[in-house]
Amino acid sequence: MSSRALAVYDGSGIDGGLYTRVNEWAQAAPHWLDELIRLWSAVGLGLFAVFMLYAWWRARGAESAVMAGVLASPVIVVLAYAANSALKSTVEEIRPCAQIPGSVSLEACPGTGDWSFPSNHTVIAFAAATALWFVDRRLGWVAGLFAVLMGASRVWVGVHYPHDVAVGALVGVLVALVLAALARRCGPLVDRMRGGALRPLLGPGALPLVARGHSPYETPRH
Repeated sequence: MSSRALAVYDGSGIDGGLYTRVNEWAQAAPHWLDELIRLWSAVGLGLFAVFMLYAWWRARGAESAVMAGVLASPVIVVLAYAANSALKSTVEEIRPCAQIPGSVSLEACPGTGDWSFPSNHTVIAFAAATALWFVDRRLGWVAGLFAVLMGASRVWVGVHYPHDVAVGALVGVLVALVLAALARRCGPLVDRMRGGALRPLLGPGALPLVARGHSPYETPRH
C-alpha cells in the first residue's frame, strides 16, 4: 500500500468507541483532575530529562558501559522521535478531536499537518524509560510507570486515539531496545574519555579493589 493510499487516514474505525468513552469520562471529571492531567500531558516530558540527569549523576561512579548507556539515552530518544515522525508523515491520520463529532480536547486540537498516529509524547516517554532501564533497572521501572501515565494522558486530553499511544509505546521501546544494547558496547570509548578533559563530567568510574581498601598484595589470613 502506497503512502498516498494511507494519506489523511481516519482511525476512528479502530478504537473510536473507546476514545469516545474516555473523552466522556474526561468531560464528566472534576475540573481539578482535568487540569492536573492536562498539565502533566503538556510538561511531563521534562521529568524524563530529570531522570536522565539523575542517571548521569549516579553513573559517574559506575562502570564505563553504564555511563555509555546514560550518554546515549538522549540520542536514543531523538532517533526514536525521528523514526516516529517518518511514520506520522506516511500515515497522516486525522486527530480524533477533529474527526469525531462531539469530542472535546483539553488542549488546542492540532490542525491539519500535525498528524495523530503514532503519539510523539508516548514515543519519547517510552524510549527514555527503556534506555534508562538498561542502565538502572529500578529507575527504568519508575520511568516506565510515568511513560504509561504520559500515554494515557494523551488520550484523556482528547488529542490521540488509544492505538496512537499503543503503537507509539511500541516504537519507543523497539528503537531503544536496539540502540541501548549497542550503546553499552561503547564502554572502551568512555574509558578513554574518562582519562581526558571530560573526567570531571564522566567521573572516575567504578573504583578498583585497591581504592576500596583491599590490596591485592595482602596475604589471606587463616
